[in-house]
Amino acid sequence: MTHLHDDRFPNETGAYRAARDTLLAAEMELRAKVEEVAALRRTLPRGGALKEDYLLTEGPADLSAALSATTGETQTRFSELFAPGKDTLIVYSFMYPEGGNPCPACTSLIDGLDGLAPHLTDRMNFAVFAKTPVADFRAWAQARGWRNVRLLSTNGTSYNTDYVTERDGSDQIPIINVFKRTPDGIFHSWGSELFYAPAADGQHPRHADMIWPVWNLLDMTPEGRDGWFPRNSYD
Repeated sequence: MTHLHDDRFPNETGAYRAARDTLLAAEMELRAKVEEVAALRRTLPRGGALKEDYLLTEGPADLSAALSATTGETQTRFSELFAPGKDTLIVYSFMYPEGGNPCPACTSLIDGLDGLAPHLTDRMNFAVFAKTPVADFRAWAQARGWRNVRLLSTNGTSYNTDYVTERDGSDQIPIINVFKRTPDGIFHSWGSELFYAPAADGQHPRHADMIWPVWNLLDMTPEGRDGWFPRNSYD
């Protein structure tokens, strides 16, 4: 029987190797499909122009700086999130309603992305938006040990409803949006619309799985996800 490669693990059976070859072929097909979809995404025509140059609130660049309701807060235009020579911006909308609690799932995702942020920002711009006041958002970041992600508050702007991270004041939606700066202005490029699309009964929209390491690791295990969901504390 012809196998896909010649390497073997200790004490594996022929049945295991045959089943593993079948799975490996499927994994190779999935990899090709992921690359195909990424290429298709890059062929999208230009999206709509940025609705307005939103005035956002953020704190000092150093997340470990002293936190208070006003200390070090600045007003930042959306257009100022684009560093010189970097014309792409990824925005993750973190579910954290004013006066409410930070979303455990969003927290899990940013726990993973905080360490990756310096690598991302070598090539593009990356920011995390929340509607809660920026002092609350930064306090949560300090409690989680985040040091690298750029956090801004959309409080007082229409960004959430404009870019469908909230519908008419209802529950917030953790959408990823990508924007592109061009000589003609800033344009929307892509959004994680799997959240909006129909899903199988009982299936989570799973629109952010590709950037959320915990799910990919769980999918490698014999137990799989098995109904598990992130929490802000496991004490």
